[in-house]
Amino acid sequence: MLSEEELALLDAIRETGSLSRAAARLGKAPSTVSHAARQLETRFDALLFDRRRYRLQLTPAGHLLAEEAARLMLDVSRMTQRVRQIASGWEDRLWIVSDEILEFDTLLPVIRAFDALDSGVTLRFTHEVLSGTWEALRDGRADLIVGATNEPPAIPGLRWFELGVMEWVFAVSPRHPLVSVDGPLRREQILAHRAVVVADSSRMSAGRAYGLLGGQAALAVPNMRAKILAQRQGLGIGWLPRHRVASLMKSGELIEKPTADPREPNTLYVAWRGDHEGRALQWWLEQFREPRLARLLVEGLAVAP
Repeated sequence: MLSEEELALLDAIRETGSLSRAAARLGKAPSTVSHAARQLETRFDALLFDRRRYRLQLTPAGHLLAEEAARLMLDVSRMTQRVRQIASGWEDRLWIVSDEILEFDTLLPVIRAFDALDSGVTLRFTHEVLSGTWEALRDGRADLIVGATNEPPAIPGLRWFELGVMEWVFAVSPRHPLVSVDGPLRREQILAHRAVVVADSSRMSAGRAYGLLGGQAALAVPNMRAKILAQRQGLGIGWLPRHRVASLMKSGELIEKPTADPREPNTLYVAWRGDHEGRALQWWLEQFREPRLARLLVEGLAVAP
């Protein structure tokens, strides 16, 4: 490992092409710089400086040494920063998994506020769907989950709180045959048409599909945005978050239909495992407990003042 002074010497000679100018740049006597250069060559038993030309240059071996040493010093600097970071209670990384039902745009200002802390913590965001969200926490693919639906499962060390309640609306395209049906839609009327569902991302089970009747044909799509688009195009029917489609219903691109069996609102959860709660996790939990952010996440950006 080279010292910072030796790295500075290599860089100064490479930049100036002269021992005297390198010495001036480093604030040292030329004889001191010359001696240090020869000590480096002795140490590595290699010719590091080409002294045959008017302009002093690094040999290929010298260039390699300078580049590799600079990289190693950067690695050491990063390691030092990470050690201090962990010692002060910050995690090295925080993995947050949001259920796809939430709009990620809502989290962007929160990420910006976290960045302002200059904690050094690397944030990683991914999303899952339905059972896959709880599964990510159970299997170690998340440190924190937000927007998870259904009751919290049995997970060792699980801690959680309610984020809020999401309202649903049964919506169809104005071109869909169910538009012309009078009165609340009955089970058999809904069953006769294909449903659009967001595919459960569970790796360990067949997963769940909200609002899908037994025996009903289904079009499985990757996310809620795709589900909304498919229903707008008349490719199927189903339940949608009311706040996500409010503007589409207002413009007539989707039509709300009453049903004989209304869907109950879903409680959304924030959850984590309590075996290690670093400063970053604690900071994010505080944000999700803020009523305004929780309301934005559950009800959408449209409710922002």
